[in-house]
Amino acid sequence: MPDVDPLLAAEQAHLARARAQAARMRERTLSLEVQGGDRISSEVLAATLHQRATSLLDDPTSTLFFGRIDVDDPGGRGRERWYVGRRHVADEAGDPVVVDWRADVSRGFYRASRAEPMGVVLRRRFGVDHGRLTAYEDEHLTDAGEAEARSQILAAEIERPRVGPMRDIVATIQPEQDEIVRADVATTVCVQGAPGTGKTAVGLHRAAWLLYAHRDRLARSGVLVVGPNRSFLEHVGAVLPALGEVEVGHTTVEDMVAAVPVRRTEPADVATLKGDARMAEVLRRAVWSRVGTAREALVVPRGSVRWRVPAHRVAEPARRACAPAASGTARPGRCCPSGSRTRCCCRWRRPATPPTTGCRTPSPARGR
Repeated sequence: MPDVDPLLAAEQAHLARARAQAARMRERTLSLEVQGGDRISSEVLAATLHQRATSLLDDPTSTLFFGRIDVDDPGGRGRERWYVGRRHVADEAGDPVVVDWRADVSRGFYRASRAEPMGVVLRRRFGVDHGRLTAYEDEHLTDAGEAEARSQILAAEIERPRVGPMRDIVATIQPEQDEIVRADVATTVCVQGAPGTGKTAVGLHRAAWLLYAHRDRLARSGVLVVGPNRSFLEHVGAVLPALGEVEVGHTTVEDMVAAVPVRRTEPADVATLKGDARMAEVLRRAVWSRVGTAREALVVPRGSVRWRVPAHRVAEPARRACAPAASGTARPGRCCPSGSRTRCCCRWRRPATPPTTGCRTPSPARGR
């Protein structure tokens, strides 16, 4: 029987420990007694605990972690070691045994390089076969004497033939892909590329990252994956659950519009005209031409609370939107598309006869 590498044996032991801790976390979740203040609260709590237990299910064909980074502690207390995996696993004391790939501490696993090590001293990738660790590769990012080599484990995982449902790519995310995945929540991302370049996988992993980083915000509004057809959704449907996200809806464009009855059809030339890009300018002018002064308060419901905004507060955003430029001329592209001062409501001096529609701003003498 061949001798086992002691380093590999230690990593296999850590994997066994991680599996045991994940099982403990799941058993503890299932053992919790549901005690809500009322029936609805109890049902919501029970559903939450069920989803939590589902996310902690261990897939025996995979591993709980696929990499490791050793990071220099900025406080000078030595090195910190982090095992990067698909979900967070902690021991009885609450210390992390595996950190989620979406956590900030995992960023160095994907983006660290010799040119910019990001504090990472060692990056270790693991080879996996049917849920067992079979090999490892080390990169010493701060060792100038070590020649930079292509990772065989990473290349084999990327080039591995894909059959059946789509799988996650958390072990092989490249730095450029990680920048897209972790883009700010306020940024709208459009991923383009040739077939088979990983557009859908990157999009799904971005959804998983958003759910992790902004869970409180997205838990209220929800996340919906829209696909071209049901076959596509069946193909990609296993990715997010494999990452521990089970609260994501899936639908097709056809199903989304099926709930809205079709009341009329239009000739092809009319439909073509409405789809023309120039219609955006027509609609913009139409919208800004109808901006008017608020006549009554705005009531905004928020759950059981109703917020009442006074009329003068409602009018203020319209005044700012229609405000003239600092030079005193009307701002083109707002409610004065032409930029003319003579017929526009947005000018420094009020006309003798106020317009029936539009917005007005005070003169400089009265302040803005």
